[in-house]
Amino acid sequence: MATLIDGKKISAEIKEELKEKVAKLKEEGTEISLAVIQVGNDPASSVYVGNKKKACEFIGIKSVAYELPEETTEKELLDIIDELNGREDINGILVQLPLPAHINEDKVIEAIDSSKDVDGFHPMSVGALSIGKPGFVSCTPAGIIQLLKRSNIEIAGKECVIVGRSNIVGKPMAMLLLRENGTVTVAHSKTKDLKEVTKRADILVVAVGKPKFITADYVKEGAVVIDVGIHRNENNKLCGDVDFDSVEPKASAITPVPGGVGPMTIAMLMYNCVNGRM
Repeated sequence: MATLIDGKKISAEIKEELKEKVAKLKEEGTEISLAVIQVGNDPASSVYVGNKKKACEFIGIKSVAYELPEETTEKELLDIIDELNGREDINGILVQLPLPAHINEDKVIEAIDSSKDVDGFHPMSVGALSIGKPGFVSCTPAGIIQLLKRSNIEIAGKECVIVGRSNIVGKPMAMLLLRENGTVTVAHSKTKDLKEVTKRADILVVAVGKPKFITADYVKEGAVVIDVGIHRNENNKLCGDVDFDSVEPKASAITPVPGGVGPMTIAMLMYNCVNGRM
């Protein structure tokens, strides 16, 4: 039986720590403010934005919301970002993705002042991470590091395999595991003999975007398995990229879906807002 890595519990611990820190900052006369911009009303985005606002409220961060119509032009959005960049009372700027098709996401991400890039997506943040300089770290990979550390799972010297090479999870995850002295392999859709690669992993991080893709025959006995995926199965139940029922008996520790990696992403976004660049 694998140990369940409880993301709900660990994210609640982080939020409590941040709440204390924010209360102290307020006593010293400093208020933390996050600007959240949503364009259009994509249902999943609306849920995420709602959760971010709730987290801000709990921790004591002031949340400034911009809910813009679908037809907002790229220029209008860039003008708002420009204004927020110049506001001293705003610590972090978050633009909820995906954006409508007529808006260039890269242009929008690059327009955010890198000192307010709490999502960790700006090229300056990514570059800083790759050369070991302080900078904002993408929230999901940063959350996974916290899950491992706070579950007393040693990373140094371990064989770490990441399945998926996205800019938001796979690539920054590789950098963070290297920073923690893991030995890192990044596998992807073009990897030959994927099962042979993943079976070497002491720590397996799965971010492929395919429901229940990783089954027991991809996993080494006693591995730690981190599932980043979130999908709805044929019965409309949430599931991940890992076939939990077949993998769990083989793993030493595993994240469930829901309740594993998901809650950590928002906790680390709050962490970035409060602590600035790491």
